[in-house]
Amino acid sequence: MDFVRLDPSDNVVTATRALEAGVQVEEATTTGLIPSGHKIATRAIAKGDPVRKYAQLIGIAHEDIAAGDHVHTHNLDFVGTDVEYEFGTDQRPVEMVPEDARDTFMGYRRENGAVGTRNYIAIVTSVNCSATAARRIADHFTPDRLADYPNVDGVCAFVHGTGCGMAGDGEGFEALQRVMWGYARHPNHAGVLMVGLGCEINQIDWLLEAYGLQQGPTFQVMNIQGVAGLRKTIETGIRKVEEMLPVANAARREPCPASELKVALQCGGSDAWSGITANPALGHACDLLAAQGGTGVLAETPEIYGAEHLLTRRAVSQDVGEKLVNLIRWWEDYTARNKGTMDNNPSPGNKKGGLTTILEKSLGAAAKGGTTPLTGVYKYAEPVTAKGFTFMDSPGYDPASVTGQIAGGCNLVVFTTGRGSAFGSKPAPTIKVATNTEMYGRMIEDMDINAGAMLTEGLSLEEKGREIYDTILRVASGEVTKSEAQGLGDYEFVPWQIGAVM
Repeated sequence: MDFVRLDPSDNVVTATRALEAGVQVEEATTTGLIPSGHKIATRAIAKGDPVRKYAQLIGIAHEDIAAGDHVHTHNLDFVGTDVEYEFGTDQRPVEMVPEDARDTFMGYRRENGAVGTRNYIAIVTSVNCSATAARRIADHFTPDRLADYPNVDGVCAFVHGTGCGMAGDGEGFEALQRVMWGYARHPNHAGVLMVGLGCEINQIDWLLEAYGLQQGPTFQVMNIQGVAGLRKTIETGIRKVEEMLPVANAARREPCPASELKVALQCGGSDAWSGITANPALGHACDLLAAQGGTGVLAETPEIYGAEHLLTRRAVSQDVGEKLVNLIRWWEDYTARNKGTMDNNPSPGNKKGGLTTILEKSLGAAAKGGTTPLTGVYKYAEPVTAKGFTFMDSPGYDPASVTGQIAGGCNLVVFTTGRGSAFGSKPAPTIKVATNTEMYGRMIEDMDINAGAMLTEGLSLEEKGREIYDTILRVASGEVTKSEAQGLGDYEFVPWQIGAVM
């Protein structure tokens, strides 16, 4: 098959390979070269008329488009959405698996009842000024020095470029504090050392007071100014981590129900196949997880823009649906006051892969959330407490988005990509899913799963979704992902910086 039609009402189809002029496509004939993954008009579309894909509006014709023409940035314009939101009108109840028949994985059960999929010791910084100290403490713990602690996955430094020169309250400050709290309490951490400078806006003591965190053998804090300098801070930090290592190493994996999994649903470097292969397959895996009592967390608010009305129809209540609408409104205001627009997307790579407008990209991105009800909507880095399919506010920038999801409690990440991505994350491991077979073969050292087989091998959505779900269970039990094997994750901690730098 030279093309894929997604819905009978669409007036475009997607080329499955590069097509020359003169190829028959339904009732049309291609009028020129159509790159693989790009759209072909199946009938004439007049200037100003809507172009539809996924049975949804993805833009309007910039000029008259003839049947068989290539439809892309040269003749398709973005148009702002203007829909009347419905709440809870598309509910598909989850058929829950009985508790005594649920799947399990081998996880780390923590004292507070939370379950981890990895067993790290974390060095978390409050401010950029303590980043060097944190990295040098973590760098001390080489594989040779950790050889006597085989149950410890590593010592990681989570450093960032903010924490001072910012307002001491408001959205930006609160988001950073939620990130720090989320990493300090993350179930994939067996021990945590927080390192600050001492005079920064983002005071560690304020965090301890606000969230009721208590110091103990596996949770320690210190400031460079209080310890008396960088060298002594590094030495003290190394000693504190050394004291945590035997405790962390004593942790053992045990059978835990799949309901304890909280999976970040991510995509990056998307192409036209993202919304056709990998994202719907991940959505099916999310449905399987929801049936086990687990949780899937979709994010990247700018990248559901134009598809949010499909999600509000799945909301379990009007309150949940309105939370999502309010996020969209906030982003419209946020981009406007920063002299940007919501259609500042797709990226050049996305466009080369066949995505033309943010509406088209969003419709494909939203497919990662499957078909089950939307049970909760959360602020950036807010603890996710609802089960099933949920949504977290975040930018579309992958490192910042995943940082928020991990802070919210996600203990595993599934990341779909069409152009190819070298992303990985700690402390939650990342499973990478390729949308097309060509890229999978070219970047096989980086990709865990090939969803492109849905096209090249005829595998069904359900088969590929089940493969993703089964991989989630294995990785949660300790199987190493491609990104972990390559050491990714030490530089992907990027808290979302909201507001002015002062």
